[in-house]
Amino acid sequence: MVLVLFETAGGLALFKVLQEGKLKQTEDVSADFGTLEQAQKMVKLKAFSKFQDTTEAMEAATALVDSKLSKPMKKFLRKNVDGEELAILDKKLGGIVQEKLGIPCVYSNAVLELTRGIRNQLQGLISGLSGVDLKPMSLGLSHSLSRYKLKFSPDKVDTMIVQAIGLLDDLDKELNTYAMRVREWYGWHFPEMTKIVNDNIAYAKVVKLMGTRDQAASHDFSGIIEEDTEQHLKDAAIVSMGTEISQEDLMRIRELADQVIDLYAYRGQLFDYLKSRMNATAPNLTVLVGELVGARLISHAGSLINLAKQPASTVQILGAEKALLRALKTKHETPKYGLIYHASLIGQSSSKYKGKVPRVLAAKCALATRVDALGEGEDAQVGIDARSKVEARLRQLEGKTLITDGGKAKGKEQPAPYDKTKQQSPAAGLSTVPKAYNADADVAVPEKKKKKKDKSGEQAGPSEEQPQQPQQTDGQQEGEQPKKKKKEKKAAEAAAGDAQNGGGGAEEEAPKKKKKKAEAGAADGGAAEEAPKKKKKKAAE
Repeated sequence: MVLVLFETAGGLALFKVLQEGKLKQTEDVSADFGTLEQAQKMVKLKAFSKFQDTTEAMEAATALVDSKLSKPMKKFLRKNVDGEELAILDKKLGGIVQEKLGIPCVYSNAVLELTRGIRNQLQGLISGLSGVDLKPMSLGLSHSLSRYKLKFSPDKVDTMIVQAIGLLDDLDKELNTYAMRVREWYGWHFPEMTKIVNDNIAYAKVVKLMGTRDQAASHDFSGIIEEDTEQHLKDAAIVSMGTEISQEDLMRIRELADQVIDLYAYRGQLFDYLKSRMNATAPNLTVLVGELVGARLISHAGSLINLAKQPASTVQILGAEKALLRALKTKHETPKYGLIYHASLIGQSSSKYKGKVPRVLAAKCALATRVDALGEGEDAQVGIDARSKVEARLRQLEGKTLITDGGKAKGKEQPAPYDKTKQQSPAAGLSTVPKAYNADADVAVPEKKKKKKDKSGEQAGPSEEQPQQPQQTDGQQEGEQPKKKKKEKKAAEAAAGDAQNGGGGAEEEAPKKKKKKAEAGAADGGAAEEAPKKKKKKAAE
């Protein structure tokens, strides 16, 4: 026996298949449900479980969409299925039912045709379920399911934001073009006014009020421009070098000035509308970057949900795609920011930190966007907290705080800047305490003595090198005195030997250095003999 599980907006139904052979014939199944009598010969209602309220229907529908076995369905199948095969539409759900409940499930094209036929004759097959009750239930459940599936909220319509920011940018371009045309056109008549009135809207209002320049003295421009500028304008109108224009030309110029003024007023209304939509749709993103930058980010991404799917690195350079591709192609540095550059927090930072601040701000924007797109709250607390953290990071980078909560940087420690507020001690304003002088660290380098060689040419034995010490102790001084006595004793013995031998053996035993001294003495003697000769020659002359 085969049972068919059928889900409706009103509840869950089980139908018993009376002609099981028809399940093998896919083409003939749909023809057997042409009328209610034919349908009753094919299937028969076995059990029906009605939903108590919309919440229960919504939970059951979302479970079916996600191919999950809900608790009400599990109880319903355990109670009414006993040893029969279960024909089911979702193959994945059938596997879960067979695994958890042990009920064999069937899935085929014939089952699809059978459920299509049951849907056509549903009101007649299920007693007590009329079409009047089923249609509102189906409509309400479909709307609720669509909102759940798409995460749609009527208050968060980002399409209006995309269109509004696009129109606002177009209005700015048109306003700029029209204002420049008014200046150029009216400049032929009053060229000095271009440098006197800098604001485009004020220029258009002055043109509309004044008309020709000879009427400037008879009008009051206090509500449009400042008093000094007004007096300067009236003085310049007297000595102007512009050409004369006709009344028809002036009328056309005034019409163009009216369009500029009207467009500017409409732009203000559109901006107010955009602010209200941004505060309702993306309040956290608005707190972080403002209405215009947030709206441009949403417009560039396509929608708020698409922007929420982007990582922080993409949000940071969103709007600079061409520069990124050009940098990757030419192997240059990639851009550090895109549309996010126009945020007020980045404008407050100095030029050397305009690479770090956008990275921090983009990370917080990615988090705030996900809260706006997928969160249920309507407050901007996440954005306020994120903005305070970005501002704290900005102050830290600018050096306005000496002590931070972050970890210390690796490498050599750098002293902090001098703080004038710390005047308690001479070294209190420094970030590091100066070190005291360490006298033990001084090292006295002793002078090196040359080694003496004996007269016979014999090399002296290798003497033991003693470690250098900064100061000599008393023991070392006592050890040097016996060495000096030995040297004096040897010198006295050598002199006595020379006296006995008559100086013959002195030349053999004397050291080489004494020979050199003797030769040097002979050379000095010869020089002494030459000196008197030179004196005698001078005297003779």
